[in-house]
Amino acid sequence: MKVSCTKKNLQTGLAITSHLSTKNIQLPILNNVLLVAKNGNLRLTSTNLEIAISCLVRGRVDEEGDITIPSKLFYDYISLLKEEKVDLWSEDQNFHIEAGDYKTKMNGLPSSDFPLVPSVAASKTFMVPVESFREALSQVVFAVASNESRPELSGLLLRFNNQELILVATDSYRLAERKVKIVSEDQVENSIIVPAKTMVEVSRVLSVFKDSVDSPSEVQISLSDNQVVFTFGSVELISRIIEGNFPDYQQIIPKVFQTETKVDREDLMNAVKTASLFSRSGLFDVTLSFDPAGMIRATAADATRGENNTGTKAIVTGPENSVTINFRYLLDGLQSMSTEEVLFQMIDGANPCVVKPIGNETQHLYIVMPIRQ
Repeated sequence: MKVSCTKKNLQTGLAITSHLSTKNIQLPILNNVLLVAKNGNLRLTSTNLEIAISCLVRGRVDEEGDITIPSKLFYDYISLLKEEKVDLWSEDQNFHIEAGDYKTKMNGLPSSDFPLVPSVAASKTFMVPVESFREALSQVVFAVASNESRPELSGLLLRFNNQELILVATDSYRLAERKVKIVSEDQVENSIIVPAKTMVEVSRVLSVFKDSVDSPSEVQISLSDNQVVFTFGSVELISRIIEGNFPDYQQIIPKVFQTETKVDREDLMNAVKTASLFSRSGLFDVTLSFDPAGMIRATAADATRGENNTGTKAIVTGPENSVTINFRYLLDGLQSMSTEEVLFQMIDGANPCVVKPIGNETQHLYIVMPIRQ
Protein backbone atom coordinates (compact mmCIF):
# COMPACT_ATOMS: atom_id res chain seq x y z
CA MET A 1 0.00 0.00 0.00
CA LYS A 2 1.05 3.59 -0.58
CA VAL A 3 -0.95 6.53 0.76
CA SER A 4 -0.52 10.28 1.35
CA CYS A 5 -2.73 12.30 3.69
CA THR A 6 -2.64 15.19 6.15
CA LYS A 7 -1.56 14.77 9.76
CA LYS A 8 -4.86 16.30 10.91
CA ASN A 9 -7.03 13.79 9.04
CA LEU A 10 -4.89 10.85 10.11
CA GLN A 11 -4.78 12.00 13.74
CA THR A 12 -8.57 12.38 13.83
CA GLY A 13 -9.05 8.88 12.43
CA LEU A 14 -6.64 7.41 14.95
CA ALA A 15 -8.22 9.36 17.82
CA ILE A 16 -11.47 7.59 17.00
CA THR A 17 -10.16 4.06 16.36
CA SER A 18 -7.02 3.63 18.50
CA HIS A 19 -8.93 4.18 21.74
CA LEU A 20 -10.76 0.87 21.33
CA SER A 21 -7.58 -1.22 21.19
CA THR A 22 -6.43 -2.62 24.52
CA LYS A 23 -3.53 -4.82 25.52
CA ASN A 24 -4.50 -8.39 24.79
CA ILE A 25 -1.90 -11.10 25.46
CA GLN A 26 -3.99 -13.93 24.00
CA LEU A 27 -4.81 -12.01 20.79
CA PRO A 28 -2.01 -9.49 20.06
CA ILE A 29 -3.72 -8.50 16.80
CA LEU A 30 -6.41 -6.70 18.87
CA ASN A 31 -3.74 -4.19 19.92
CA ASN A 32 -3.47 -3.15 16.28
CA VAL A 33 -5.46 -0.93 13.96
CA LEU A 34 -6.26 -2.27 10.50
CA LEU A 35 -5.32 0.04 7.60
CA VAL A 36 -7.00 -0.66 4.25
CA ALA A 37 -6.19 1.52 1.23
CA LYS A 38 -8.89 0.93 -1.36
CA ASN A 39 -11.15 2.84 -3.76
CA GLY A 40 -9.21 6.06 -3.21
CA ASN A 41 -9.68 6.08 0.57
CA LEU A 42 -7.81 4.91 3.66
CA ARG A 43 -10.03 3.10 6.17
CA LEU A 44 -8.90 2.56 9.78
CA THR A 45 -10.59 -0.21 11.79
CA SER A 46 -10.16 -1.50 15.34
CA THR A 47 -12.12 -3.99 17.44
CA ASN A 48 -12.23 -5.58 20.88
CA LEU A 49 -14.52 -8.38 19.57
CA GLU A 50 -17.58 -6.75 21.19
CA ILE A 51 -17.34 -3.40 19.43
CA ALA A 52 -15.84 -2.60 16.02
CA ILE A 53 -15.19 0.95 14.91
CA SER A 54 -13.99 2.18 11.53
CA CYS A 55 -13.24 5.59 10.08
CA LEU A 56 -12.49 6.79 6.54
CA VAL A 57 -9.48 9.10 6.24
CA ARG A 58 -9.30 11.41 3.23
CA GLY A 59 -6.07 11.22 1.27
CA ARG A 60 -4.46 10.06 -1.95
CA VAL A 61 -4.08 6.34 -2.58
CA ASP A 62 -1.23 5.58 -4.99
CA GLU A 63 -1.21 1.86 -4.30
CA GLU A 64 -3.94 -0.24 -2.71
CA GLY A 65 -3.14 -2.64 0.12
CA ASP A 66 -3.61 -3.40 3.81
CA ILE A 67 -1.66 -3.98 7.02
CA THR A 68 -2.21 -3.79 10.81
CA ILE A 69 -0.10 -1.52 13.04
CA PRO A 70 0.12 -1.14 16.87
CA SER A 71 -2.57 1.49 17.32
CA LYS A 72 -1.30 3.34 20.40
CA LEU A 73 2.25 3.56 19.03
CA PHE A 74 0.92 4.80 15.68
CA TYR A 75 -1.31 7.44 17.30
CA ASP A 76 1.40 8.67 19.69
CA TYR A 77 3.90 8.97 16.84
CA ILE A 78 1.55 10.82 14.47
CA SER A 79 0.65 13.25 17.29
CA LEU A 80 4.32 14.32 17.52
CA LEU A 81 4.78 15.09 13.82
CA LYS A 82 5.33 18.71 12.80
CA GLU A 83 4.79 18.38 9.05
CA GLU A 84 1.20 18.43 7.81
CA LYS A 85 1.75 16.02 4.87
CA VAL A 86 2.32 12.37 5.82
CA ASP A 87 3.40 9.59 3.44
CA LEU A 88 2.62 5.99 4.39
CA TRP A 89 3.68 2.80 2.63
CA SER A 90 4.19 -0.86 3.45
CA GLU A 91 6.73 -3.47 2.38
CA ASP A 92 5.85 -6.98 3.55
CA GLN A 93 5.11 -6.43 7.27
CA ASN A 94 7.19 -3.25 7.54
CA PHE A 95 5.24 0.00 7.69
CA HIS A 96 7.00 3.23 6.77
CA ILE A 97 5.97 6.74 7.81
CA GLU A 98 7.60 9.86 6.43
CA ALA A 99 6.78 13.49 7.21
CA GLY A 100 9.48 16.05 6.45
CA ASP A 101 12.57 15.10 8.44
CA TYR A 102 10.63 12.54 10.49
CA LYS A 103 11.13 9.01 9.16
CA THR A 104 10.24 5.79 10.92
CA LYS A 105 9.53 2.11 10.34
CA MET A 106 7.05 0.10 12.41
CA ASN A 107 6.59 -3.64 12.61
CA GLY A 108 3.11 -4.68 11.53
CA LEU A 109 1.08 -7.87 11.46
CA PRO A 110 -0.71 -9.30 8.42
CA SER A 111 -4.28 -8.12 7.93
CA SER A 112 -5.35 -11.74 7.40
CA ASP A 113 -4.97 -12.25 11.18
CA PHE A 114 -7.36 -9.37 11.95
CA PRO A 115 -10.86 -10.46 13.10
CA LEU A 116 -13.53 -10.26 10.42
CA VAL A 117 -15.84 -7.30 11.04
CA PRO A 118 -19.28 -8.42 9.83
CA SER A 119 -21.48 -6.26 7.65
CA VAL A 120 -24.85 -5.69 9.29
CA ALA A 121 -28.07 -6.15 7.35
CA ALA A 122 -30.20 -3.47 9.01
CA SER A 123 -33.92 -4.05 9.33
CA LYS A 124 -34.72 -0.58 10.74
CA THR A 125 -32.95 2.78 10.56
CA PHE A 126 -33.48 5.95 12.62
CA MET A 127 -31.93 9.42 12.35
CA VAL A 128 -31.19 11.25 15.62
CA PRO A 129 -30.04 14.91 15.96
CA VAL A 130 -26.42 14.71 17.08
CA GLU A 131 -26.48 17.54 19.65
CA SER A 132 -29.56 16.19 21.43
CA PHE A 133 -28.20 12.63 21.33
CA ARG A 134 -24.81 13.60 22.75
CA GLU A 135 -26.44 15.54 25.59
CA ALA A 136 -28.90 12.71 26.30
CA LEU A 137 -26.11 10.14 26.58
CA SER A 138 -24.27 12.24 29.16
CA GLN A 139 -27.49 12.55 31.18
CA VAL A 140 -28.22 8.81 31.28
CA VAL A 141 -25.16 6.56 30.86
CA PHE A 142 -23.79 7.17 34.39
CA ALA A 143 -26.80 5.38 35.94
CA VAL A 144 -25.96 2.01 34.35
CA ALA A 145 -25.17 -0.87 36.75
CA SER A 146 -21.40 -1.24 37.20
CA ASN A 147 -21.45 -5.03 37.62
CA GLU A 148 -22.85 -7.55 35.16
CA SER A 149 -24.68 -9.86 37.56
CA ARG A 150 -27.83 -8.69 35.77
CA PRO A 151 -26.72 -8.23 32.14
CA GLU A 152 -29.85 -6.31 31.15
CA LEU A 153 -28.90 -3.55 33.64
CA SER A 154 -25.33 -3.26 32.28
CA GLY A 155 -26.59 -1.46 29.21
CA LEU A 156 -28.81 1.40 28.07
CA LEU A 157 -32.36 0.82 26.94
CA LEU A 158 -32.96 2.52 23.59
CA ARG A 159 -36.70 2.59 22.97
CA PHE A 160 -37.83 3.89 19.58
CA ASN A 161 -41.40 5.11 19.84
CA ASN A 162 -42.77 6.72 16.67
CA GLN A 163 -40.93 10.05 16.47
CA GLU A 164 -39.14 9.73 19.79
CA LEU A 165 -36.10 7.92 21.15
CA ILE A 166 -36.21 7.20 24.89
CA LEU A 167 -32.89 6.40 26.60
CA VAL A 168 -33.07 4.71 30.01
CA ALA A 169 -30.44 3.44 32.46
CA THR A 170 -30.78 2.02 35.96
CA ASP A 171 -28.75 0.11 38.53
CA SER A 172 -31.94 -0.52 40.58
CA TYR A 173 -30.96 2.21 43.12
CA ARG A 174 -31.50 5.13 40.73
CA LEU A 175 -32.85 5.58 37.20
CA ALA A 176 -32.32 8.16 34.47
CA GLU A 177 -34.62 8.68 31.50
CA ARG A 178 -34.15 11.12 28.61
CA LYS A 179 -36.30 11.61 25.50
CA VAL A 180 -35.01 12.83 22.13
CA LYS A 181 -36.98 13.71 19.00
CA ILE A 182 -35.98 11.60 15.98
CA VAL A 183 -36.65 11.24 12.28
CA SER A 184 -38.01 7.82 11.42
CA GLU A 185 -39.88 6.24 8.57
CA ASP A 186 -40.76 3.28 10.81
CA GLN A 187 -43.82 3.93 12.95
CA VAL A 188 -43.52 0.65 14.87
CA GLU A 189 -42.04 0.58 18.38
CA ASN A 190 -38.67 -1.06 18.87
CA SER A 191 -36.47 -1.57 21.93
CA ILE A 192 -32.86 -2.71 22.30
CA ILE A 193 -30.37 -2.85 25.16
CA VAL A 194 -26.91 -1.60 24.16
CA PRO A 195 -23.83 -2.22 26.36
CA ALA A 196 -22.82 0.87 28.35
CA LYS A 197 -19.25 0.59 27.00
CA THR A 198 -20.64 0.95 23.48
CA MET A 199 -22.61 4.07 24.37
CA VAL A 200 -19.57 5.62 26.10
CA GLU A 201 -17.60 4.97 22.91
CA VAL A 202 -20.36 6.53 20.78
CA SER A 203 -20.36 9.58 23.05
CA ARG A 204 -16.56 9.85 22.73
CA VAL A 205 -16.74 9.69 18.93
CA LEU A 206 -19.35 12.46 18.83
CA SER A 207 -17.17 14.58 21.13
CA VAL A 208 -14.19 14.25 18.76
CA PHE A 209 -16.26 16.03 16.09
CA LYS A 210 -17.94 18.46 18.50
CA ASP A 211 -16.21 21.57 17.17
CA SER A 212 -15.95 20.44 13.55
CA VAL A 213 -17.78 22.78 11.17
CA ASP A 214 -18.54 20.18 8.51
CA SER A 215 -19.63 17.32 10.79
CA PRO A 216 -23.10 15.81 10.13
CA SER A 217 -26.11 17.09 12.06
CA GLU A 218 -27.55 13.60 12.61
CA VAL A 219 -26.47 10.17 13.80
CA GLN A 220 -27.87 7.17 11.95
CA ILE A 221 -28.85 4.20 14.14
CA SER A 222 -29.44 0.94 12.27
CA LEU A 223 -30.83 -2.19 13.93
CA SER A 224 -30.56 -5.87 13.07
CA ASP A 225 -31.59 -8.92 15.11
CA ASN A 226 -28.52 -8.95 17.38
CA GLN A 227 -26.43 -5.93 16.39
CA VAL A 228 -26.67 -2.16 16.22
CA VAL A 229 -24.74 0.21 13.95
CA PHE A 230 -24.09 3.89 14.71
CA THR A 231 -23.06 5.85 11.61
CA PHE A 232 -21.77 9.40 11.91
CA GLY A 233 -20.26 10.82 8.75
CA SER A 234 -17.18 8.75 7.92
CA VAL A 235 -17.36 6.79 11.19
CA GLU A 236 -19.17 3.50 11.67
CA LEU A 237 -19.48 1.72 15.03
CA ILE A 238 -20.90 -1.82 15.25
CA SER A 239 -21.86 -3.43 18.55
CA ARG A 240 -23.65 -6.47 19.85
CA ILE A 241 -27.02 -6.06 21.55
CA ILE A 242 -27.62 -7.38 25.09
CA GLU A 243 -30.22 -10.12 25.14
CA GLY A 244 -32.84 -10.02 27.87
CA ASN A 245 -35.73 -7.89 29.04
CA PHE A 246 -35.23 -4.46 30.55
CA PRO A 247 -37.29 -3.96 33.76
CA ASP A 248 -40.72 -2.37 33.36
CA TYR A 249 -39.44 0.77 35.02
CA GLN A 250 -42.54 2.88 34.37
CA GLN A 251 -44.46 1.06 37.08
CA ILE A 252 -42.11 2.43 39.77
CA ILE A 253 -42.50 6.06 38.69
CA PRO A 254 -44.94 7.69 41.14
CA LYS A 255 -47.93 9.38 39.52
CA VAL A 256 -49.13 11.41 42.53
CA PHE A 257 -46.92 13.23 45.05
CA GLN A 258 -47.39 14.59 48.57
CA THR A 259 -44.65 17.24 48.50
CA GLU A 260 -43.22 19.12 45.52
CA THR A 261 -40.32 21.54 45.73
CA LYS A 262 -38.82 24.04 43.29
CA VAL A 263 -35.24 24.88 44.19
CA ASP A 264 -32.10 26.39 42.67
CA ARG A 265 -30.06 23.44 41.43
CA GLU A 266 -26.66 24.81 42.49
CA ASP A 267 -27.98 25.75 45.96
CA LEU A 268 -29.36 22.24 46.51
CA MET A 269 -26.11 20.67 45.32
CA ASN A 270 -24.05 22.83 47.70
CA ALA A 271 -26.31 21.99 50.65
CA VAL A 272 -26.10 18.25 49.91
CA LYS A 273 -22.31 18.41 49.43
CA THR A 274 -21.89 20.25 52.74
CA ALA A 275 -24.00 17.75 54.66
CA SER A 276 -22.30 14.83 52.90
CA LEU A 277 -19.04 15.64 54.69
CA PHE A 278 -20.70 14.23 57.81
CA SER A 279 -22.50 11.26 56.26
CA ARG A 280 -21.75 7.77 57.51
CA SER A 281 -18.95 6.00 55.68
CA GLY A 282 -20.25 3.33 53.31
CA LEU A 283 -23.86 4.47 53.73
CA PHE A 284 -23.47 7.93 52.13
CA ASP A 285 -26.71 9.03 53.80
CA VAL A 286 -28.06 12.57 53.79
CA THR A 287 -31.55 13.45 55.02
CA LEU A 288 -33.54 16.11 53.17
CA SER A 289 -36.32 17.82 55.12
CA PHE A 290 -38.91 19.96 53.32
CA ASP A 291 -40.60 22.86 55.13
CA PRO A 292 -43.67 24.52 53.49
CA ALA A 293 -42.43 27.82 54.96
CA GLY A 294 -39.86 27.77 52.13
CA MET A 295 -36.82 25.81 53.20
CA ILE A 296 -34.98 22.56 52.42
CA ARG A 297 -32.60 21.28 55.08
CA ALA A 298 -29.86 18.76 54.32
CA THR A 299 -28.60 16.98 57.46
CA ALA A 300 -26.13 14.23 58.25
CA ALA A 301 -24.45 12.91 61.39
CA ASP A 302 -21.49 10.64 62.01
CA ALA A 303 -20.43 9.36 65.44
CA THR A 304 -16.74 10.06 64.79
CA ARG A 305 -16.89 13.35 62.87
CA GLY A 306 -19.93 15.24 64.10
CA GLU A 307 -23.08 16.53 62.44
CA ASN A 308 -24.25 19.15 59.98
CA ASN A 309 -27.47 20.97 59.16
CA THR A 310 -27.48 23.12 56.00
CA GLY A 311 -30.53 25.00 54.77
CA THR A 312 -31.42 26.51 51.40
CA LYS A 313 -34.46 28.51 50.31
CA ALA A 314 -37.05 26.79 48.11
CA ILE A 315 -40.72 26.86 47.10
CA VAL A 316 -42.28 23.90 48.91
CA THR A 317 -45.83 22.79 48.09
CA GLY A 318 -47.60 20.24 50.28
CA PRO A 319 -47.03 19.01 53.84
CA GLU A 320 -43.75 18.78 55.74
CA ASN A 321 -41.78 15.79 54.55
CA SER A 322 -38.35 14.17 54.75
CA VAL A 323 -36.37 11.45 53.02
CA THR A 324 -32.93 9.90 53.51
CA ILE A 325 -31.04 9.22 50.30
CA ASN A 326 -27.59 8.31 49.01
CA PHE A 327 -26.05 11.74 48.41
CA ARG A 328 -23.81 10.44 45.57
CA TYR A 329 -26.81 9.23 43.61
CA LEU A 330 -28.66 12.53 44.10
CA LEU A 331 -25.63 14.61 43.08
CA ASP A 332 -25.11 12.49 39.95
CA GLY A 333 -28.66 13.29 38.86
CA LEU A 334 -28.42 17.01 39.68
CA GLN A 335 -25.07 17.34 37.88
CA SER A 336 -26.55 15.75 34.75
CA MET A 337 -29.09 18.58 34.48
CA SER A 338 -28.32 21.98 32.99
CA THR A 339 -31.29 24.13 34.07
CA GLU A 340 -31.04 26.69 36.88
CA GLU A 341 -33.94 25.19 38.84
CA VAL A 342 -35.11 21.64 39.47
CA LEU A 343 -38.36 20.11 40.68
CA PHE A 344 -38.05 17.59 43.52
CA GLN A 345 -41.15 15.41 43.96
CA MET A 346 -41.80 12.86 46.70
CA ILE A 347 -44.51 10.89 48.48
CA ASP A 348 -42.74 9.98 51.72
CA GLY A 349 -39.48 8.57 53.06
CA ALA A 350 -40.23 5.06 51.79
CA ASN A 351 -41.03 5.76 48.12
CA PRO A 352 -38.93 6.76 45.08
CA CYS A 353 -38.13 10.47 44.68
CA VAL A 354 -38.35 12.13 41.27
CA VAL A 355 -36.12 15.00 40.12
CA LYS A 356 -36.82 16.96 36.92
CA PRO A 357 -35.13 19.99 35.34
CA ILE A 358 -37.61 22.88 35.30
CA GLY A 359 -38.14 23.86 31.68
CA ASN A 360 -37.47 20.35 30.41
CA GLU A 361 -39.71 18.31 32.70
CA THR A 362 -41.32 16.23 29.96
CA GLN A 363 -38.01 15.19 28.38
CA HIS A 364 -35.79 14.34 31.35
CA LEU A 365 -36.41 12.69 34.70
CA TYR A 366 -34.24 11.14 37.37
CA ILE A 367 -35.40 8.76 40.10
CA VAL A 368 -33.49 7.98 43.28
CA MET A 369 -34.55 5.35 45.79
CA PRO A 370 -34.62 6.24 49.51
CA ILE A 371 -32.41 4.62 52.14
CA ARG A 372 -34.75 2.66 54.38
CA GLN A 373 -34.18 3.60 58.02
